[in-house]
Amino acid sequence: MSDTKQISVGVTGMTCAACSTRVEKVLNKMDGVDAKVNLTTEKATVDYNPDSTSVNDITSRIEKLGYGVQVEKAEFDVFGMTCAACSSRIEKVLNKQTGVKLATVNLANETAAIEYNPGLIEEADLIGRIQKLGYDAKAKADKETKQSQKEKQIKRMQIKLLISAILSIPLLITMLDHLMGLSLPDILMNPWFQFLLATPVQFVIGWQFYEGAYKNLRNQSANMDVLVALGTSAAYFYSLYEVGKTIGNPGYMPHLYFETSAILITLILFGKYLETSAKGKTTLAISKLLNLQAKQARVIRNNEEVMIPIEDVVSGDRIVVKPGEKIPVDGIVRKGRTSVDESMITGESIPIEKELQANVIGATINKNGTIEMEATKVGKDTALASIVKAVEDAQGSKAPIQRLADVISGYFVPIVVVIALITFTVWIMLVSPGNLELALTASIAVLVIACPCALGLATPTSIMVGTGKAAESGILFKGGEHLERTHQLDAIIFDKTGTITKGKPEVTDFTGDNKALQLLASAEKGSEHPLAEAIVTYATENKVEIIGADEFTAIPGHGIRAKVADDQVLVGTRKLMVENEIDVSDVETELIEYEKSGKTSMLIAVNGQYSGIVAVADTVKESAIEAVRQLKDQGLDVIMLTGDNERTAKAIASEVGIDQVIAQVLPEEKADKVKEIQQQGKKVAMVGDGINDAPALAIADIGIAIGTGTEIAIEAADVTILGGELLLIPKAIKLSHATIKNIRQNLFWAFAYNSAGIPIAAIGLLAPWIAGAAMAFSSVSVVSNSLRLKRVRI
Repeated sequence: MSDTKQISVGVTGMTCAACSTRVEKVLNKMDGVDAKVNLTTEKATVDYNPDSTSVNDITSRIEKLGYGVQVEKAEFDVFGMTCAACSSRIEKVLNKQTGVKLATVNLANETAAIEYNPGLIEEADLIGRIQKLGYDAKAKADKETKQSQKEKQIKRMQIKLLISAILSIPLLITMLDHLMGLSLPDILMNPWFQFLLATPVQFVIGWQFYEGAYKNLRNQSANMDVLVALGTSAAYFYSLYEVGKTIGNPGYMPHLYFETSAILITLILFGKYLETSAKGKTTLAISKLLNLQAKQARVIRNNEEVMIPIEDVVSGDRIVVKPGEKIPVDGIVRKGRTSVDESMITGESIPIEKELQANVIGATINKNGTIEMEATKVGKDTALASIVKAVEDAQGSKAPIQRLADVISGYFVPIVVVIALITFTVWIMLVSPGNLELALTASIAVLVIACPCALGLATPTSIMVGTGKAAESGILFKGGEHLERTHQLDAIIFDKTGTITKGKPEVTDFTGDNKALQLLASAEKGSEHPLAEAIVTYATENKVEIIGADEFTAIPGHGIRAKVADDQVLVGTRKLMVENEIDVSDVETELIEYEKSGKTSMLIAVNGQYSGIVAVADTVKESAIEAVRQLKDQGLDVIMLTGDNERTAKAIASEVGIDQVIAQVLPEEKADKVKEIQQQGKKVAMVGDGINDAPALAIADIGIAIGTGTEIAIEAADVTILGGELLLIPKAIKLSHATIKNIRQNLFWAFAYNSAGIPIAAIGLLAPWIAGAAMAFSSVSVVSNSLRLKRVRI
C-alpha cells in the first residue's frame, strides 16, 4: 500500500481471542486497511489509505461490532479568548482533529473539555492546535492556583485600565467641549498633545487587540479583537492624517477623533474588567463546597496522634475525630460511637447515629463522641470531591440552547465588517458625498456596537450559576443539557420503596407458629431485600433462633425459595403460590385487608403447605406528600411504579396524593413502562434509588437518583438528589425553569441589542464612544442578569 498512515486504537470490551479475531477480520475487509488486533494490549494497529478510508470510518466500524474505542478526557484552561467567536472557533477546529470525539469550549469559565482517543492524538497536540489558533492552553490548574492567576489577571487589568483612563480623560474633556462649548486650556486642544495622549492608549494599552486580531485573521477567522482594532485604528489614523495636515499650515483646523479611539479602548477595558470580576462570582458554589472540607486530620502514626494536612492522608490511615470536628475523609468507624451531622452532604438535618462499622462521609461534622475511623476514600475519591467534580463538569458543559448562539457568533464578525464597509460606502457616496468624517464615524460605530461578547456569555454564565445554586441546595445536575431538559418535563415517575417510602420496612403482622417464623427468617437471611431485613429483625426481637439456609433462590418480582434443614420454604406472592399448586384461597380476605392498609403481604408455604402470612409496612417519607403536591402544582403528571400488588400500591399512593399507579411491575419491566409513557408524547422523569431502577433511569428523558441509593442508580441518572429529600425534586424543576428563563432573557437582549444597535449606528445616530460604552454594558448586563439566579427562591 502506498501513501498509507498508521494509527493505534484502544479497543475496549474484548473478552477472548474470538473478539480480537472478529475485529481484525472486519477491519481488514475495509478498503485500503491492514489491521492487527492485540487482545492482551487491547489495541488495534491499523495501516490505512486516507484516500479510501478515514479514521472515523475505522472507529465507527469497531463500535458497530459492539466494542468500544478507548476515550480519555482532558481539561485545559484556555487563555486569550475575548468573545463567542473565539470559543466557537477553537471548538470547531478541535472537533475536526483526528482522534477527537468531542470538544467543548466554555467562554464563561475559560476552559476546554476534550474527549479524545489517546492512540490517535495526544494532549500536547491538542494544546499545540489551540496555540496555532493564537490562544494559549495549559492543563487545568487546581482551584487555588486558578484563583491566584485570576487575581493577578484582575490586578493587571486594573493597572492597564487606570493608565488608559488617566490618558483618556483629557481627551474626553475635549469631546465635551465640542458638545457643550466649554472654555478649555489651549494645551488640551493642541493636536500634537492629543496625539501624545492617544498613541500609548492605542499601541501600548490596546496592543492586545492588534495581537488578537492578527492571530485570528492569520487563521482565517475573526473575533471581537478584529472589530476593536479596525474601529479604533480608523479613528486614530484618520486623526493622525489630520494632524499631519497642520504641518506647514498652522491655520488649518484639523478634525480629530483621538478621543474616539482612546475612550473606546478605555471603555472596552472597563467592560472586560467588570465582566471578569462578575464571572468570578459565578464559580462561588465550587469555592463554598471546597471550603466544607477539613484542612487537617489527626492521624495515628507510630502509635501517636499527629496532625497532618488533609492532602497527606492515605487510604488505610487510622484517624481520630473528636466532638465538634469535621470528619476529614470518607471512612469506616473502627472504635467508639457518635452522631454525625451530614446535612451539608445529604440534606438530612437530623444527626445520624454512627456505631462500629458505620460509614462516615468527609466534610460532615462529628457531634458528640470521639471516634477512631479508617480512611477508605481520600483525595478525588471522596464523596465531596465527587460532588465538586460533578458541579465542575456541569458548569463546563453546554446546553443545547447555546448552539444557536454559537452558530451565529461564528459568522457574526465577518458579517459586521461587511455591514461597516457598506455603511462607509453609502455615507461617502450617497448620504453625504465626499464627507469622510461622517462616513468614518458611522462605520466605526457599527464595528464597535456589534461585538458578540454578550451572545457568548448568555448561556454559560447562567448554566454556571444555576448548577452552582443547585449544588448548594443538594441537587447535582450532571450537565447543562440535563439542566435544560428538566424544564420540559410532562410526567414524573416515582419508584416506591426507598423513594416514596423510607425503604426501612417493619413487620406489622404475622400469622403462623414459631416454627414457621423460624423457617421464614432463616430463609430470608440469605436475601438482601429490605423486606427480608425487616423479617430477620422481627424474628430476632422475638428471640427466634435463626439457622442457615442450605439453598436459596430469589425469584425476582415474586419471592424466594429456600431449603432450611430438611424443609422446603416458599415465601412470596399469590402468583408464586398458585404456580406451585399451593391453595391460599382461605386467606384471601385477610390478604386484601392488609393490602388495603398499605402493607406488603407475603405468603409462607412449608413443604408445599400454606403456613402463614407476614405483613410488612414501609413508612412514607415525611416530605413525600408536600413534594407530590408541588409537582402537581407545576403541571406534572405524577405516577408511582412498583412491584407491589395493586391494593398495597394504591394505599401508599393515596396516602401521598398520587392518582396514577402502575403496580406489579417486574424489575426488568420498569424501563418498558417508562417507554410506554414516552410514546404518549410526554417528556418523562424517573425517580429511583435501586440497582433495578438503573435501566429506567437511563432510558427516561431525565433520570433522578436519590443520593442515599446505590452507586449504579446514581451513575445511570442525570440528576442526583443528595440525601433523599424529595422536596428537592420540585426545587430542581423550578430551578431549571428559572435558569432557562434567565438564558432566554440573556439571548433576547443580546440579539435585540445587536439587531437594534447596528442599524442605529449605521444611520449615524450613535457616536462611536457611546457605542463602545453600550457594547461594554451589554456584556456586563448579561453576566449581572445571570448572577440574579443566586437570589431566586426555589
